[in-house]
Amino acid sequence: MKKRLIVALTGASGACYGVKLLEQLSLREDIEIHLIVSHWAQKTLVLETGISLDTLCQCADFVYSEEDLAANIASGSFKCYGMVVLPCSMKTLASIACGLSNTLTIRAADVTIKERRRLILGVRETPLNAIHLNNMLKLAQLGVIIMPPVPAFYLKPKSIDDLISHYVTRVIDVLDIESEDVPRWSKPENFHENS
Repeated sequence: MKKRLIVALTGASGACYGVKLLEQLSLREDIEIHLIVSHWAQKTLVLETGISLDTLCQCADFVYSEEDLAANIASGSFKCYGMVVLPCSMKTLASIACGLSNTLTIRAADVTIKERRRLILGVRETPLNAIHLNNMLKLAQLGVIIMPPVPAFYLKPKSIDDLISHYVTRVIDVLDIESEDVPRWSKPENFHENS
């Protein structure tokens, strides 16, 4: 049976991360993708990537409107493996932290938390203020995985796409979905602790 996974894109900068995640997951036959793209995410998607919503939706098995609070994924009875919000705006983070289920993304995240399923938030903001940090702490204490896109330079990336791809494969790794594409740290032979 396929693993059902909810993916939501919000209006924060970093649409390329959500696109790459969907591209990588859509190549897998064992994953069923349920996609939500907010109104502002659609704007950011075109602005930052030039990719249309129609093109992005081809990576998903099911696509939902942000306003569709009657969607299957809004119910705890909908069995799914987990949810990723990438990129995750501070507005979305705050709404999830407050349990304000006024959109499908927030409701699906709320259900994911209450059903004790894996929820990953790829938060995008800098600098962070105390409100952001308190919201992150509140959610982390509930078991939500706060995973900002932080580049790994030890891989010696040759392009921005290398950085994006590595982060996205780490998200898949944290979802505990088997992937052979995740580069692992390996201490270089010429790495000396005293140098």
